[in-house]
Amino acid sequence: MSLTSTAHQLVTLAAEHGGNHPSLNPYVVGGGAFIVLMLLLWITTRFNRDR
Repeated sequence: MSLTSTAHQLVTLAAEHGGNHPSLNPYVVGGGAFIVLMLLLWITTRFNRDR
């Protein structure tokens, strides 16, 4: 299988099924990702203190 035929099959598969689930709210997903990243940043800065 060549790269172009594989890419074409993936594009066709994605076009058939859409890609967005109706129950996913982009604001909730984005807000949740932001909160998780801020929590990871806070944890990282706690471990990275100069003593």
